[in-house]
Amino acid sequence: MRKIVIAGNWKMYKTQAEALEFLQGFMPLLEETPEDREVVLCVPFTDLATLSRNLHGGRIRLGAQNVHWQEVGAYTGEISASMLTEIGARYVIIGHSERRQYFGETDQTVNLRLKAAQAHGLIPILCVGETKQQRDAGETEAIIFNQLKQDLVEVDQQNLVIAYEPIWAIGTGDTCETREANRVIGLIRQQLTNPNVPIQYGGSVKPDNIDEIMAQSEIDGALVGGASLQPESFARIVNYQT
Repeated sequence: MRKIVIAGNWKMYKTQAEALEFLQGFMPLLEETPEDREVVLCVPFTDLATLSRNLHGGRIRLGAQNVHWQEVGAYTGEISASMLTEIGARYVIIGHSERRQYFGETDQTVNLRLKAAQAHGLIPILCVGETKQQRDAGETEAIIFNQLKQDLVEVDQQNLVIAYEPIWAIGTGDTCETREANRVIGLIRQQLTNPNVPIQYGGSVKPDNIDEIMAQSEIDGALVGGASLQPESFARIVNYQT
């Protein structure tokens, strides 16, 4: 049975005060949310402790947006897996296209981060996806399969979430046509040794398209960017109708 995981990626948004204000509006909207839906907030490092205290015992899981592969060391600006687990994080996003594009993330460093996260009991959300140029060139499958081949070396697929995020759809307002997203996610699943890995769709997920996205047979959730910043819009996504 594949788990449904709906995760909000706040990126570099929200101070601690703004995070608490969000929770006050968001938590009451989850009272009718089905229990089989895992709700995750992946927030900036500065928000983690504040949210951990306020989410304790609740149904929302806490997630970070990155983790280093070493336990300790001279890595200015980085955060280790044990630091995240100590503060109450359960999930961590790894390999997001923005990390790959702006901060030099490679498939090799993604693989190291995945293994470090799992070694400390964190559930990684591995992001894979193609650019518009790669899609137009007919390289979507080859690019994603190559990412998976390198990223998942020695990674435990029993403790993993994958997010298919077509890079051209992130923050652009363009959403991958749902049947096409379902097709690609089905192909991703065929590359895995564990067919029950939850595979999310990410890329301009909104309240007005979530029902159609989640009606697809291969899609097990969503990784949500901008629409996760407002309590009402993210609650509508979490409470999608099928």
